[in-house]
Amino acid sequence: MYRRQIEVIGKENQEKLNKKSILIVGAGGLGNIIASTLSCIGLKKIYIIDFDKIELHNIHRQFQFKKDDIGKFKSEVLAKRVSRCKELDYYVNKFDEEFANKFFKNKNIDLIMDATDNFDVREKIDKVSKKYNIPWIYSSVEEFRGQVGIFKKSSFNIFATTSNLSKGQLPPMVNFIGSFASLIALKVLLFDMQEKLFYFDFSDGFVCKEFVIS
Repeated sequence: MYRRQIEVIGKENQEKLNKKSILIVGAGGLGNIIASTLSCIGLKKIYIIDFDKIELHNIHRQFQFKKDDIGKFKSEVLAKRVSRCKELDYYVNKFDEEFANKFFKNKNIDLIMDATDNFDVREKIDKVSKKYNIPWIYSSVEEFRGQVGIFKKSSFNIFATTSNLSKGQLPPMVNFIGSFASLIALKVLLFDMQEKLFYFDFSDGFVCKEFVIS
């Protein structure tokens, strides 16, 4: 099943992936892409958490949803849509410390994927990741720009902003950043990448920058 993937990463690394589990926080645009691209790479388990319901304006960039899904819980619909290779577990819940303490008590998670558009939730992810010593990948999209970061020991507060004013999003940018975050997730799970921030800007030509986080 994973023949073409094994040609790239090798059999030993595929066996390594088979033992890894991840948590995706957010089942919106980025969550759709991340869950879709990682659902069939052979991970042991994927968990999705989101308390939000699908609305009409979500559908153009949240590719696993359709009009018939309006009013349904995003986490439930997404988990079912991307379960073509393996069933995913989902939680209709907010991500907070109370949920995290119950969840991580009985789960072995190797990586947390941020697929939210909320700074406060990202701060909670960062706090929980430090408490349980789990790396996490931050992803964000606004207009023609996007960021993906790997956080382990460094604090997410280096971004020094509490603004939750979300800007417009284009489906191709959501797709691009979600796919890039998934690729970084694969490399973190297999090769333990150092803490970095990747910045992309397509607003005027193309700018790609890579920063080491410290």
